[in-house]
Formats: sequence, C-alpha cells, structure tokens
Amino acid sequence: MTDATITARMEPLRLALQGAVDRMQTGMMRAAYSSIAREGGDCAAALFLPDGRLLAQARSLPLLLGSLIPAVGGVLARFPAASMRDGDGYLMNDPWSGGTHLPDLVVVRPVLRDGEVIAVAATCLHHQDVGGMTPGSIPPNATEIYQEGLRLPPLRWRTADGIDASVQTILDANSRTPVNLRGDLAAQWSAVSLGARELAALAARTGDVFLPVCNALIAQAEQMTRAALRDAPDGEWAWQDQLDGDGVSNDPVHIAVRIRKTGDAIDIDFTGSSSQVRGPVNASPGSVLSAALFFMRTLAPDAPNNAGCLAPLTLHLPPGSVLNPDLPAAVNARTATVKMACNAMLGAWSQAGAGVSVAPHAGVATVMSLSGTRDDGRRWMLTEIIASGAGASALGAGTPGVSTDIGNARNTPVEVIESEAPLQLECYAIRHGSGGAGLHAGGDGVRRVYRLLEGRASLSYRGERHVSQARGAQGGGAGASSAARIERANGDVETLGARARTEWQAGDRLVIETAGGGGWGAIDAATANGSHATNPQE
Repeated sequence: MTDATITARMEPLRLALQGAVDRMQTGMMRAAYSSIAREGGDCAAALFLPDGRLLAQARSLPLLLGSLIPAVGGVLARFPAASMRDGDGYLMNDPWSGGTHLPDLVVVRPVLRDGEVIAVAATCLHHQDVGGMTPGSIPPNATEIYQEGLRLPPLRWRTADGIDASVQTILDANSRTPVNLRGDLAAQWSAVSLGARELAALAARTGDVFLPVCNALIAQAEQMTRAALRDAPDGEWAWQDQLDGDGVSNDPVHIAVRIRKTGDAIDIDFTGSSSQVRGPVNASPGSVLSAALFFMRTLAPDAPNNAGCLAPLTLHLPPGSVLNPDLPAAVNARTATVKMACNAMLGAWSQAGAGVSVAPHAGVATVMSLSGTRDDGRRWMLTEIIASGAGASALGAGTPGVSTDIGNARNTPVEVIESEAPLQLECYAIRHGSGGAGLHAGGDGVRRVYRLLEGRASLSYRGERHVSQARGAQGGGAGASSAARIERANGDVETLGARARTEWQAGDRLVIETAGGGGWGAIDAATANGSHATNPQE
C-alpha cells in the first residue's frame, strides 16, 4: 500500500467513524428507559482500537466520553483483546479500575473480523439506581465508596449465549429500580452491537488498509494539536478555585492547576489541590481525564476526535488528592470537582493570550435525585441535571442556562417530569441578573420551582457555587452564587447547602437557582465606548 492510498482513505474513514458513533449514541438514547439518559442525554458512546487507543467518540457528553478511555483500558487489562470472543460483553463501574462513580455503568463489546478483534465498542450510561444508602446512588453525605452502591470491577457480563444470569441477579438485587437497570443496560448493549456491526462492515470495505488508516487519523490529530501548541506562546500560568465544602464539612476544597507549555508539548499539574476529603466530591483520575481531554480538544477543534489529541499532554494528579483519591474515598459528587478542574485549566490558559479571552463559566451542573411514594403506595424516582450560566468573552455576552465545559446534558422537559413524578413545575425560567456585570455580561443561571403534589419524598441535592462565585475577566464582575431551599407548606423555609439531603411532603416547594457566569470587561469601558453592558436576555 502507498502513502497516497492511506491519505485518500483518511477523510472518508473519519466521517464514517463519526457517523457510526453518533448513531450508537442516538440509538442508546432512544432505547433508554430512564429519563436521565433518554431525555437528559447522560450517556456516551465511543470506538477504540484493541490496544485501548480512542478511535472515535460521539458528539455527546464530555464528562463521560473522556472517562471511557481509562474504563476501556481497565477492561482490556483484565480481559486482553486476544481473549475476547464474538458476542462477549463486559461491564464495570469501579473508580479504581478506570471508572468514574458507581451509577455510570460501562458496557464494552469487541468488534471482530475473520475471528480477530479489530476494535472495541463502548458505552457509558448514568443509571437511575445501583444501590447505596440513598435512592439514586448519589448520597451527598457519603464518606466511603461502600455507601454509594454496587461496585463492579471489570467482569464478563454476557457471552454469545446471552447474559450471565448470576451477574444479572446481583445487579437486580442491588437496585431500587431493576426494571430501569435492565432496560438501560439493554440500550447500551444495543448501541455497542450496532457499533460492532457497522465497524466490522466498514473494515471489510476498507480492506487491509483499515488499521494503517486508523493509525494515520490518530497521527493527524496529534500533528494538528501539536501545531496549535506551537502557535501559542511558551510560558507558565496558574489558576485556583474552590468547592463549597465536601458534603460533610463546610471547609472549602481547593482546586489548583499550573500549566506549562513549551513548544508543541503541554504539562498540566494539579499539585496544590486539596488532599482527598471525607465527603463525596473526590474525583477519580478517569473523571479528571475527561476535563483534560475537553481542554485538549479546544486547542485544535478541527482535528479528528481521537487519542492523538492527548499525545502532547502530560497530566499530573497528586496521589491521595481530591483529584486522585485512595480507596475507599467517596466519589459520587465528582461532577462539580471535574467542572472546577476544567474551569481552572481554561482560566489558566486564558492568561496565555493564545485565543479569545473568556471569563470563567459558572461551573455548576446541579444534580438531583428525587424519590418518594404516592398516596396509593406506588414508588417513583427521578434524576435531573440543571444547567447554569456560561462566562462572557471578548466576543460577547455569555450564554444563559447552558451546560458548559465537560457538561452537555440536555434539559428534561417539564412534560416528562410531570408524567413520571407527582411534581408540578411552577417555574422554569432564566434567572435574570445572575450573570456577572461587564462590558459583556456573564450568562445567567436557571430558576426552577417544583411543588410536590402527593405523598412524601426524599431529595439528594448536589449543587455548587453556593458560597463562591465565577470570577469575571478583564475587569468584569463575578456571577451570582447558587441558591436552593425547601419552602414548606406551613411557611417554614429550609435553606440547602451545596450538598444536601432532606425530606419533603405534599404542598412543599423546592426552589433551585443556579449560578451565573463571570462578566468580561469593565463597565467603565462600555461607558467610554458609548455603549452598555451586553446581556443576551435584553
């Protein structure tokens, strides 16, 4: 084969791979039982080479996409590709084997051609419940992983003969919603099976140049990323932020990053971040890799979406820290930590002057697990993700009510919420004025008000920025902090912190107000220019 042959096949193969993983993603969401995946899109799909290198990933949720890399690596370490057979399916969620937190179950299936494994298809989906001390498996006051649900190291879940009945029995016995668990796992299996069929057919059409073209695409992504780094100035930049406690203590949890860029290589070091904490805001290395991959993708967004984007990166995560905790750390609330880590990288890099100056995003993805009993005794459960505000930039105002950085979860429609739970959404609106002031205003957060119509219910709440704020840039103001409370039917008000668990009953209202993004540019500059601070809601 010639170099010209490989080059001619690269772009068609890249487009075909992207189409395959996007169809995996769409199919998984359509087949999912739980609204958190079906409507919210809290799931991800990707394809890998047999050595674990990322080949292509769907345009979905960066928080899960990046973490599939170490998860697939964990499966391959336990079950080498050469030992896999057609129809095998592997399952895992263990944060110390490449996973993130326990509700995120990873399903892996080998792709075979002529009896040889040529690739691996993988999906990750946030399941409604995998056990633990609270419904929804996201206890905000957990102090060890064993309180958070069923922990699965990589295991063979099924073969060509079907699901291992013993494994499925254990899964069912540890979930409060076994029907949803089975249905969502079936959606994942359908997605990896689709990916396996499409990739096997694609490899057959491509012929003997399939692997060389895949390698060329990975090399191209590396070359484009290194070229972007060479065009950026050399230097060293630092950024710090903090979480509003860990769910057990109100002491701030510090996130510190230092970026060193030399030539076509970049070193990202989180030394100086807090040691691991008792509460569940610790983040596994697999989770933090998601933030690092997102950051690296911003450097050369037109590059093929594969392992080559990570080649110029050296990532330092201090052992025993909140970003690389030791067993048995609690990790279920790691989303806020990973978002802060991503924000910190973007904030540090913005000082390099390598691109458009951007103020910090709110860095909030409020995750709630609600469950209860109706008046007739029927149980219900709902998990929801609520967005916040994006930071403004030199180009304009920040976007309100949007998932930013490693977030990309979709809004759960009011109609779906009210059909699945005895809740009435009394308000769903932009939280006007919550974005930071400035020449360009930060994006506003969101306000949602839920009324419980019948029975009693429990709430596990995971928010952020209840104390801190998203800083402004270039003289812009900080965004407003988040707020949450229960307004009791008797007039009492219970204020909720960034991580809280509480009970409520029919007639009570839950009010959620998410933080705004930072503003960009001093207002004085706007006055001097004869203009005013911009806001997308004006």
